[in-house]
Amino acid sequence: MGPLVEVLAKRFRVHAPIQRGSGSEPLTVARHVGDLHELVRLHCDNEQPALVGFSWGAMLALAYAAAHPREAGPIVLVSCGTFDRAARERLNVTLGERMSEELRRQLDSLTREVPDPDERLARMGKLLLPLYSYELALSPEDVRCDARAHRETWDDMVRLQEAGVYPAAFASIESPVLMLHGGADPHPGKMVRDSLAPFLRALEYVELERCGHYPWLEKHGRDNFFSVLRDWLSHKLQTARPPGG
Repeated sequence: MGPLVEVLAKRFRVHAPIQRGSGSEPLTVARHVGDLHELVRLHCDNEQPALVGFSWGAMLALAYAAAHPREAGPIVLVSCGTFDRAARERLNVTLGERMSEELRRQLDSLTREVPDPDERLARMGKLLLPLYSYELALSPEDVRCDARAHRETWDDMVRLQEAGVYPAAFASIESPVLMLHGGADPHPGKMVRDSLAPFLRALEYVELERCGHYPWLEKHGRDNFFSVLRDWLSHKLQTARPPGG
């Protein structure tokens, strides 16, 4: 998310935390929420920060705001992940429809050719990138993957969804929420929106044409993405309620 942070930092004070990796205890959504709350308390000077989350990070922003509704400011969900089984099935169907036989062969060979799970996850992400994109103007930065952290975190999120915790818990969120979603993102934006709408008091949805999962990297969608994001954040932060008010 480096390019996104750079653009936002020209107008706003930005903190871009590196999430906790795998360790002695399994990772949970609650652990990530706790880490984010500690950062907010240490660095936000008793202000309600805007939360801009991408994909899983968008889901974490909602989980945080549900646990700490008085500490959360405006929320932007960029390419938000799924909150029910139907949306996940739609995602998998879309990826399957876009996948060539050659790509299937390459993915199948990863387990045999790349024994390290972290490296395997990183290579899988690169192979799948065209399926998640429309037309990239920039390539994503190389990142170090933590396959165990990925698995533990996502398994706990799915567990909470299956238990009925999410998205129902989002009814406690007091913040305005904006969804920015690429029309070509295999994550079904409108299905995700419809799953969240009954629980959020103020939800806006903007779909970006000719744009995939990484809007700030897309040739056709990035300018509109940044324009909507900056203007919405500026307006909402100017009119934000005072802490405790």
